Amino acid sequence: MNLNPHISVDCVIFGFSEGTLKVLLIEREKEKGLQVGGHKLKLPGSLISEQEDLDTSAIRTLTELTGLKNIFLKQYSVFGDPGRLKPMEDLEWLCRTSGMKVDRVVTVAYYSLIKISDSVITDKTIWHPVDKLPELIFDHNHIVMEALLNLRNEFHTKPLCFELLPKKFTLRQLQDIFESILNIKLDSRNFRKKIRKLDYLTELPEKEKNVNHKPAKLYKFDRRRYEKKETPLI
Repeated sequence: MNLNPHISVDCVIFGFSEGTLKVLLIEREKEKGLQVGGHKLKLPGSLISEQEDLDTSAIRTLTELTGLKNIFLKQYSVFGDPGRLKPMEDLEWLCRTSGMKVDRVVTVAYYSLIKISDSVITDKTIWHPVDKLPELIFDHNHIVMEALLNLRNEFHTKPLCFELLPKKFTLRQLQDIFESILNIKLDSRNFRKKIRKLDYLTELPEKEKNVNHKPAKLYKFDRRRYEKKETPLI
């Protein structure tokens, strides 16, 4: 596969578990004879192939890492700062692992929303809380934060939360996602009052199972009803 040394794709893959918004990170590959300082993590991504377009490259990256297909994916920004390939040890790592001389790379960034429980994650990956990110390689911390801002901007008007939830969920889980992504505290009574008015949110004749508290009612998202009206969530 012939790689283009000047264009890459990076994917910010968001998931939600244990009441926390998380991002999928992978270990920077270890290379014999390459002296790199400390243990570093990075976003999934790669230099693009000369034979594939940007979206195809991003979809390939997601599928290889998660085992999932037909998941939410959005191109949200391009990062082209001439100095973004720093520190030098990270650039040295990129040159060694790609087998190419690389001096400047423009990366096209995507963010994706997946259900963690449905994904197949390898032992080289880690789901890390977004609000406690370690130092990543290059400008990947900045790329994650820009993805989060983009997600927040669209969260009120698009049903993105349901990309992160299981098919059957509680109102508490729904509220937890809103609070985590928007970094706010919502009044439970007012939130539930607004949510219950949405005709594309269907209450099921079922409750939670195997929980150590009073089982809550379960709901599901009716995408067909939503697409007819496209009403904002809150």
